[in-house]
Amino acid sequence: MTYTFSLPSSLTRRAHPGLVLLTTSLGVLIAQIDTSVVNLATKHIGADLNASVSALQWVIDAYNLVYASFLLTGGTLGDLYGRRLTFMLGIVLFTLGSLICGVAPNATALIAGRAVTGLGAALELPTSLALLTVAYPDSRKRVWAIGVWAGCNGLGMIIGTTIGGLLVDSVGWRSIFLVIIPICVAMLLLSVGVVSETSQPKGRRLDLMGQALAVTALGSLSFAAIEGAHLGWTSAPVLTAITLLVISVPAFVRVERGQSGGLVPFDLFHSRVFSVALAVAACMTFGMYAMLFLTPLYLQTVRHASALVAGFEMLPLAVTFVALAQYSGRLANSLGARVVMTSGMMLMGLGCLLMGCISDHTAFWPILLALVAIGAGLGLNAGPVMAVAVANAPAARSGTASGLGNTARIVGATLGVAMLGAIFAAHSGGEGSQRIADLLTGWRLAYRGASLSEFLGAALVLFLIRGDSHLPPKA
Repeated sequence: MTYTFSLPSSLTRRAHPGLVLLTTSLGVLIAQIDTSVVNLATKHIGADLNASVSALQWVIDAYNLVYASFLLTGGTLGDLYGRRLTFMLGIVLFTLGSLICGVAPNATALIAGRAVTGLGAALELPTSLALLTVAYPDSRKRVWAIGVWAGCNGLGMIIGTTIGGLLVDSVGWRSIFLVIIPICVAMLLLSVGVVSETSQPKGRRLDLMGQALAVTALGSLSFAAIEGAHLGWTSAPVLTAITLLVISVPAFVRVERGQSGGLVPFDLFHSRVFSVALAVAACMTFGMYAMLFLTPLYLQTVRHASALVAGFEMLPLAVTFVALAQYSGRLANSLGARVVMTSGMMLMGLGCLLMGCISDHTAFWPILLALVAIGAGLGLNAGPVMAVAVANAPAARSGTASGLGNTARIVGATLGVAMLGAIFAAHSGGEGSQRIADLLTGWRLAYRGASLSEFLGAALVLFLIRGDSHLPPKA
């Protein structure tokens, strides 16, 4: 006997925009929760699976690396074969990856699950925004809907640091992955019933060679940065990764410049402001994600906080970010993007620099001040940096410009966790009190590296972006 499932005809006849917004916003929410809560669970994962610091870096970076590598391709697949289909495929992969993570018997399986989850996010996030744009044809309502969609990043960060910490402490770290699965199932059912299929294949094609070279370049760079301190910089695997990096980067540039409609349209980089905005986005997340990886480890290892307590101690960063992000656009319009972005990057740099002064006897109030400064800087900077990038690209390429901006953010995050995490890992030896002293040295050096990244971004904004660059360029 064959059973079939169908949603009520009242749902399939007409897709209500509010339900489309709910479905796509859930996609953003689960991705951000998954990212933020894993940072809280790394200490428990390391103890349970006997994972080294480099393995924990891969738990974070396997997701970021695959997400960054396939983000632009995810949008292309949606345009070619259907955005709802690609969105649903992304959710299926996210569900599968979460399941693998939840039952992983060792660190290798967990890293593989994180990679599958990253691929799912790369397919569902860009197509979710495209589906939302189609569902809200009225420009004013669309701006509001996209604001709700984007705001789920901050909400996910808050949920991840509170409920996630509670789950890690009370149920175990595996629960943070398994709890996502019912939400993914609900999203799939909603997608079938309330989301209309759309596509726009004209002028789009799959760039398989560019995709392969991008994965090779990002993967080899991440491998060399993470494993260099562990295996040795002159070891055969690390030297092989460096060789692949040296070959793949110029090959990628040559392939992309020699074709139209490729993965990365290099003509967009003729705009200096666009290029600088992407560099600033990478600098921002380079220090930010490394800090998010290292701080929960410090709070739980040195200050002996539980995952729940560490989550609440990290909460001021998330709350400050959410509180200020909603005003960043208005501030950029009134004060100029350069002022707001420079202030944001400087605040993040100062916060990371303050974290670079920690010891095993540091009171909590300097850490609180540092987290608030970092959250405020992120709230001021995250929106305007994307607005500047999109405003300084042709209107017809705004979607591509936005995709490149997000790719720059995730590439910066991947490299930050890899490189600054490697600095920390190099000081993770020793036993007893000597181990704590070595770890503190690693934390301080990594935090100071994060601050340098943020200050570099501030300098790029201050000297290379005009005050009116948040406005569309004149024809």
